[in-house]
Amino acid sequence: TKNFTEGIEGYDMNPVFSPDGAWLAWESMPRDGYEADQARLLIANVETGERINLFEAFEESAHNITWSADGKTIYFITDIEATKEIYSIDVATKAITRITNGMHDYKSIQLAGNKLVARKVSMSQPDELFLVNLADGTDTPLTQVTKPILDQLEMGKVEKRWVKTSDGKQMLVWVVLPVNFDPNKKYPALLYCQGGPQGAVSQFWSYRWNMQMMAANDYIVVAPNRRGLQGFGLEWLEQISKDYGGQNIQDYLSAIDDVAKEPYVDAEHLGAVGASYGGFSVFYLAGNHNKRFKAFVSHCGIFNFEQMYATTEEMWFVEWDLGGAYWDKSN
Repeated sequence: TKNFTEGIEGYDMNPVFSPDGAWLAWESMPRDGYEADQARLLIANVETGERINLFEAFEESAHNITWSADGKTIYFITDIEATKEIYSIDVATKAITRITNGMHDYKSIQLAGNKLVARKVSMSQPDELFLVNLADGTDTPLTQVTKPILDQLEMGKVEKRWVKTSDGKQMLVWVVLPVNFDPNKKYPALLYCQGGPQGAVSQFWSYRWNMQMMAANDYIVVAPNRRGLQGFGLEWLEQISKDYGGQNIQDYLSAIDDVAKEPYVDAEHLGAVGASYGGFSVFYLAGNHNKRFKAFVSHCGIFNFEQMYATTEEMWFVEWDLGGAYWDKSN
C-alpha cells in the first residue's frame, strides 16, 4: 500500500485514476475536523507520489471528478451562486473554464465520447439524465422518466432575487411563487431555513422539503442563501462557524423583510420553517423576530447546545462549530 495523502490533516475522498493510470485525482480537505472545508482538486503522480493542488486560485469545491479521454482535462461539478454547474480544468495550466450556466443542479457526470452524461435536477424537475455538449454547455434530455407525472402538474415560477444584507452585502434568494400566481392578490409567505448548516440552497429537488409543494398550497416561498453556504466564496461559507445566532440569522430577516415589501405578500401572515440547523433557526427566530412571524415549523431542530454536545457522536463537528465543550471556560 502507498499513502498519497501523507501530511494532509483533512478528509481525502473519491480518488479517480487518469485513463492511462499515471495520475490519481481526488477531493482533498486541508483542515482536520471541519466537515464543510473546501474540497480541493488534487492530483498525484502514481509513480513518484508528487502532489499538485489544481485549486490554488479557486475557492469552491470539486465533486464528481471525471477525466477526459486524453488525460489533459478534468471535469467536475461545483456550487456557484446557488446552482451546481459543470466546470473543466486544464491539468497542465490549471486554467478553469465554466461549461454550464442555468437554473439547475447537475448531480453527477460521466464521460460519453466527446460529451458528458449528466444527472440534473431543479426546484421544478426531479432527476433526469442529460447529454451535455462540452463546447457550448447546452444539454439534451436522455431520459423522461418523470414526464408522465409532470405533465399532470403545474409548477410555480421560481425567481432569482438579490437582497442587500444588514452588513451591506448582496445575498441570492430564491422566491417560489404559487401556481396560477396573481400579482393582484395577497399571499402568505414561508421563510425556508436551510439545515447543515453549510449546505447550499441551490436548485435542489427534495422529497422532504419540496418548494413547489409548499407553493402549491398558495404560499410564497422565500429561500435565502444566507451566510454559511457554498457557492459564494470561503468567507461567506465559513462565517457561520461559532456564530449560529449571528449574522446568518440577520440574513434570514433581510430576506423575508425584502420580499414582504411586495404588494402581493401578506406581511401579516408570515411563517418560518426548517430542519436541523434550520430547525434551530426557527427556534431562534421564534424568540427574536419582533413580531414578524405568525407560525413556526421546526423539524429535528437543535434546541439546546449543551444537550447537543453531550449526546452527539460527531465530536469533531461540535468541537469545530461550537468551539468545544460547554464546560470549557475558554470556549
